[in-house]
Amino acid sequence: MNIFGSNDLKGKKIAIVATDGFEQSELEKPKKFLEGEGAETHVISLKSGSIKGWDEKDWGDKVDVDKVIGEVKVADYDALVLPGGQMNPDVLRTKPEAVRFIGEFVRSGKPVAAICHGPWTLIEADAVRGKQLTSWPSLKTDIQNAGGRWVDETVVVDGNLITSRNPQDIPNFNDKIKEALVGKQ
Repeated sequence: MNIFGSNDLKGKKIAIVATDGFEQSELEKPKKFLEGEGAETHVISLKSGSIKGWDEKDWGDKVDVDKVIGEVKVADYDALVLPGGQMNPDVLRTKPEAVRFIGEFVRSGKPVAAICHGPWTLIEADAVRGKQLTSWPSLKTDIQNAGGRWVDETVVVDGNLITSRNPQDIPNFNDKIKEALVGKQ
């Protein structure tokens, strides 16, 4: 065990798919938590270089991109994290390469964790039909129209999907991601 967490996730590789406008805390806090538990994380985006976060009411910090979406394969990762923010998933759901990767990840059976507006990309990948999930409240109708069952809970696990509502739910969200990965050891 290290001073920041454990090594429970040592050897696990986590893909974090995001683009400009991601909610700062919804990318950075899960990333820090997972790394503190021993996992290796890769920020994957539409372009190389860096992407800029949104910090509640204004632009936030930049985060370095590790890989471009066209360079990665689902087989290289143990889990996928989809941060929210309104702009980020709205852009990602219009990019076929991002939707394809997310859809393949869901179908692989590996854990897929989406928070806030992140489930928009799951809707686009046709991954919510028959599933129970949560999100930022404004996605309720979108999820229902896509055949999902929306509930107002801190975190919801249905099969390999882990969903959460907002930044206040991140501790529970992180715990469920870890639980899904530890169970796969």
